[in-house]
Amino acid sequence: MGSTATKYSSHLDLDTTAADSMATAEEDNEHSRRSRNPSNDDDIESSSSSSSSSSSSSSSSKPTTTIMNGNANDDDDDDDKKKKRRKNTNNNTMMIKYGSLLLLIGQMVGLVLLMRYSKTHGERYLDSTAVFVMEVMKFVLCLSVIYYRSNFSLMAVYDEIYVHVYGSPMDMMKLCIPSFLYVVQNNLLYLALTNLDAATYQILYQLKILTTATFSATLLGRRFSSTKWIALVILTVGVAIVQISGSSDHHPGGGPEEDDKNRAVGLVAVLCAACTSGFAGVYFERILKGSDVTLWIRNIQMGIPSVLIALLTVYVEDYSEVRNKGFFVGYNAIVLLVITTQAVGGLIVAVVVKYADNVLKTFAASFSIVLSCIISAIIFDFRPNLIFICGASLVILSTVLYSKPDNNSSTYSWSVPIKRSSTREQRVGVRKSSLVM
Repeated sequence: MGSTATKYSSHLDLDTTAADSMATAEEDNEHSRRSRNPSNDDDIESSSSSSSSSSSSSSSSKPTTTIMNGNANDDDDDDDKKKKRRKNTNNNTMMIKYGSLLLLIGQMVGLVLLMRYSKTHGERYLDSTAVFVMEVMKFVLCLSVIYYRSNFSLMAVYDEIYVHVYGSPMDMMKLCIPSFLYVVQNNLLYLALTNLDAATYQILYQLKILTTATFSATLLGRRFSSTKWIALVILTVGVAIVQISGSSDHHPGGGPEEDDKNRAVGLVAVLCAACTSGFAGVYFERILKGSDVTLWIRNIQMGIPSVLIALLTVYVEDYSEVRNKGFFVGYNAIVLLVITTQAVGGLIVAVVVKYADNVLKTFAASFSIVLSCIISAIIFDFRPNLIFICGASLVILSTVLYSKPDNNSSTYSWSVPIKRSSTREQRVGVRKSSLVM
């Protein structure tokens, strides 16, 4: 990243130097033209003494007027070019901003709906193997990003991995904790979507906001405004209303008693996933404080234990089924699409965090809830009742309230010097941990 930034900076310096040189050359040419014009006027006046003073003044004013008009046209052209460049840059930024936002909404909605569809249609596949494949895919994606940022140098990638993995055993030990929690969380999400409809899951999983805030207050000493605490209370009430509404989609299974049992299992799974998400996010935030290591290197450091833990989970939970039916039993195009969507979610969130603001991310979260309800009604025959709609509205309201900036920014009871260059990556890592995984 540093080399890329240096190249970009040097490129800008070269452009600036070239522009200064061109401006200096134009000034010299203009000065030489102006210095030549008065001498020519003097020669004309001395050779033709009978000419009137009015003709002499008119002959000397024409070149000056022409030069002034030429300079004005050059300035206008430069201003037009600058405005055009600014407009093109703004247009490109806006396209990336809203394009990444649409991708985030698609990832939020698509992952939940595809996961629900894959769990209720077709042959049953093993959740543990899906999590393992996803962790491997995510690890390869992060390696690809580091390879790209290293100017496609394998030696640079090797040096980065050697220094930050083999040469940093303490960091690797610390990151084993969030790695374990994220593997557990991903398995819980598959369990939740096996027992809950997509819309209900989407709303209940917003409890990660509550758990993240609670762990931030207790572990980091972060102070929240009264507005944020009111938003958390509204969120809790909204989730409770959604849970008791009884709305669900129709899928192959038992009767009402079986549905109630499934909702209870799904609720417990979502609550545990929200707790692991909140704690892992806060723990990851504390590790990132004061660190110069990039987000992608952190993902590599977390990816290695995550892959090992996920593989161990496969053989602890599903060894007999893997031995009898195979590792990829039940896999089809939909399952592979689910795994890919979950793996690339982190990259999408990283782009959104860089180019979009908090209001747009809140809009994405709220819009994904509404869109999940609509698509679930069409595909899964989901019929929300009035109680469900009220609870969902409260959850959306709490999300909007919680994202509003405070008059006085949140502070910590402890402080760590943070380098300015790593602040953005710290924000990316923190938000990433709470939005995906």
